[in-house]
Amino acid sequence: MKALQIFAGKRALAHLQSSGLQPADVRAIPAAAGGPKGLTLLPMDRFLFGEWLPQSVQPVDLIGASIGAWRMAAAMLNQPADALAVLEHAYIHQDFEVPPGRKTPTKAHISERFGEGIHAMFGKREREVLNHPRYRLHVLTSRGRHVLRRDNRIRSPLGYAGAFFTNVVSRKAMGAWIERAVFSSHASPLPFAANDYRTRRYRLSESNFASVVQASCSIPFVLNAVHDIAGAATGAYWDGGITDYHLHLDYRAAGEAEPKGIVLYPHFQRAVVPGWLDKSLKWRHGATHFLDDVIVLAPHPDWVETLPNKKLPDRTDFARYGRDLKARVAVWQTAVTESARLRDEFAEWLAAGCDPNRVQVL
Repeated sequence: MKALQIFAGKRALAHLQSSGLQPADVRAIPAAAGGPKGLTLLPMDRFLFGEWLPQSVQPVDLIGASIGAWRMAAAMLNQPADALAVLEHAYIHQDFEVPPGRKTPTKAHISERFGEGIHAMFGKREREVLNHPRYRLHVLTSRGRHVLRRDNRIRSPLGYAGAFFTNVVSRKAMGAWIERAVFSSHASPLPFAANDYRTRRYRLSESNFASVVQASCSIPFVLNAVHDIAGAATGAYWDGGITDYHLHLDYRAAGEAEPKGIVLYPHFQRAVVPGWLDKSLKWRHGATHFLDDVIVLAPHPDWVETLPNKKLPDRTDFARYGRDLKARVAVWQTAVTESARLRDEFAEWLAAGCDPNRVQVL
């Protein structure tokens, strides 16, 4: 049984059939929100950034939301394979205190722990990310508008209820409640066209780096929103996955009828779901022409069934294992160790000449 599935959009498949895949072909790498599911992509990340991509010299745009932003920022640190290993250990071993009389930790406590984790990972190393000679980081966050300009126990439930029902009718119309806010390390054009959804863009800097990464991970009702980020419009900023859960962005380069290069997307499933509120809207889970240049590397569902609990790690594991940190750590570590098969099969496919018969239509 194969652990890895490879899917390709129309133009990406044609490229594979004619030319295979070389490190120099890659122009962008997206990294989705999804919490602990992203752990299973870290062995692949270590291969891509530690071994494969260094064989080329072209600029590459790294686009991340939530844990995807952490992964891509870590990949831009010196010695990326080591940095990604540090991220893996820290994420697997994260622990939260549950106050007496509660079943879950407080939002403030989880937010505080996330902030500590960002400082431990990137504190005094932001310049390595911001000044990387090849990689250009784009961190996606979601900025609340109108009633969602501030995060509190009254405004947030009302605002997200409005966003949910609006989104059912029209994803683009949800921009009346929440807009996409992209923070970029470089001033070069975005690696995707942003006319599909209300979007603002800002500069990622040393003064706002920690706040931006924290905002990109701030799941509504689980963590506190980050307010009034330096260098950006005032307001509440939440998890980038709300507007762009799996980064189903228009990767056809803006202004180019035939963009050059591949968008290589290590993902934890085949479907590239547009927004967090689209998870239950199955009609939005199919591929569109936005993904014509995308190659998705995803685990096979049958292989996922062989993992502990027959699934990828996810946030439900915090409740499943409760205070039994040791048990959760063991399960997550097993899943990540087994995920090395995804990396190994991709490396073998590359070394064998990128057989297009192994590739399915996205």
